[in-house]
Amino acid sequence: MSAIQSAEADTLERVRDLPPSAKLVAKVLEYEDTLTQSEIADETLLPARTVRYALTRLEDEGLVDSRFSFTDARKRLYSLDV
Repeated sequence: MSAIQSAEADTLERVRDLPPSAKLVAKVLEYEDTLTQSEIADETLLPARTVRYALTRLEDEGLVDSRFSFTDARKRLYSLDV
């Protein structure tokens, strides 16, 4: 098994026990790369509160990186950390 396959397997294992909303957010970030919280809500059709909860769970597992947006410091950008 290559290092990439091992990392993917580890990520899948860590996501497996998370709530469905966190799984959906992780999948969207996998395809879209980097999004703001409102963009994630638009993509997933989840309420903002649910997206916040999902992001918190993913951050607790070390699966998501967040950083401030250079264009608008009030916003944070989220990306999957794989």
